[in-house]
Order: sequence, then C-alpha cells, then structure tokens
Amino acid sequence: MSRNLANPPHIPPSRPGRPEALAVVALGANLGDREQTIRAAAERIARLPLVSDVRLSALFETVAVRVDGPDPDAPGYVNAVAHVTTRLAPEILLGMLHAIEDENGRERHERWGDRTLDLDLISYGDVVSDDPRVQLPHPRASERLFVLEPWLDLDPDAELIGHGRIDALADELRARGEA
Repeated sequence: MSRNLANPPHIPPSRPGRPEALAVVALGANLGDREQTIRAAAERIARLPLVSDVRLSALFETVAVRVDGPDPDAPGYVNAVAHVTTRLAPEILLGMLHAIEDENGRERHERWGDRTLDLDLISYGDVVSDDPRVQLPHPRASERLFVLEPWLDLDPDAELIGHGRIDALADELRARGEA
C-alpha cells in the first residue's frame, strides 16, 4: 500500500555549470614516436570529461632547449598547440594534463630534460593567476617560439594576456635570433 506524502523533501535547484572557456595547451615530445605521441595526446585530451572540442595545430620540429639554451645534440622536439574548449576548471585541466603525461611515461628527473610528452597549460580564457599551482598565462610562453609558432598556425590573431599579439611576440624573438 502506498501513501501520499504531503511534503516531499526539498531538493535544491542544480547549480549552473562553469561556462566553456578556450584553453591553449602546448604539446611537445622528443623521445619515442614523437608525432604519434602528440596526436594521441590530443585525442586523449578530447576524451576528457567536460571537453567539447580540441583543435590541433600543425606539428613543428624544433631543437631541444635546455636551461642554458638550445642543444642541437639532443633529440629534437615535435611541438604543437591545441585549442581546448572546456568547462573544466584550470586547476583540474592542468591535473588531467599531468595525468596524460604520466600515462605516456613522463619522468621528471631534470628540469627541461628529454621527455616522452610535455603538456603545458598556456592560457585559459582571460584568467590571470600567479598561484604556484597554476600560473596563467604560462610565465614563459611569450619567450618560446616552439609555443608561439604553432599557436599562430591555429589563430593568426591570437593574443597572450599581458604580453600582446602572438605574431608580434614571435617576430620579436626571431629578430633577436631566437629561432
């Protein structure tokens, strides 16, 4: 026998979700099948929850950069940039990017050392953060042609918050001979 309850429990309304944001993610690899690793990482990012779209730039081959500068004797890098449309919070997205690096055998023995996969969160919408856990925009993005050139491939009119247009930043680096 069922009974009609006069006062059902109060169910609060659901909260609206986080709006979508465009995140810029830099991808790089200089060990193993570099091109396949970059493409697979982009596909893996596309399968993350709350990610609705991933657009990958062309792949660029670059000289390895160490703490003390370019190292033409080290294995070269394949680099790309992805536009990731997501509702994930920047901190959560960054944590998931680190998990994808780990899935690909990333080992962190030395700063700027060789790696199977490197994923950097370069920017996230118009968010600016100096939190050491997630610095946005990435503090060295404006100094790296291996980030700027693939980004230009995706969006010739892109801007890096606090630094200006990507094309002007890339031109300045090239003029200084930092190709």
